[in-house]
Amino acid sequence: MPSESAQARRDGAPDSAQRLRDLALLRRVRDRIDRDYAQPLNVEALARGVNISAGHLSRQFKAAYGESPYSYLMTRRIERAMALLRRGDLSVTEVCFAVGCSSLGTFSTRFTELVGMAPSRYREQMAHAPAGIASCVEKQVTRPVRNREAPPPRLHLA
Repeated sequence: MPSESAQARRDGAPDSAQRLRDLALLRRVRDRIDRDYAQPLNVEALARGVNISAGHLSRQFKAAYGESPYSYLMTRRIERAMALLRRGDLSVTEVCFAVGCSSLGTFSTRFTELVGMAPSRYREQMAHAPAGIASCVEKQVTRPVRNREAPPPRLHLA
């Protein structure tokens, strides 16, 4: 009688050991994005880093995390941009390049899609936000939502 693993492979389903190896590769990609978000990254470079094709990486990443590697990268960049804009000591252009975006237009478009307002408006509103909020609370309250229909954030934190 064939083993369960051999039966799963014959039926086209990956065995659990292979699934764990695939998840480990995807975690390496996600960790690299988290660590190197400000570097020039693209799906092809990320895929080369784990020796798989860009198409396969995109499909597997989306299946595991619910969004493409590019979307995940842009979400990380926008999260970091939000933190830099809250500080208030950098211009929108400086923040754009500090988080690894090479186009101010693309950065502004993605920021607006995720946050619900333009980066310059966000910076202005955050300049008037109450001080003294713990950074972990602030990060959670202002976390971008990956949804084009996201309502504008309510900044009434008190």
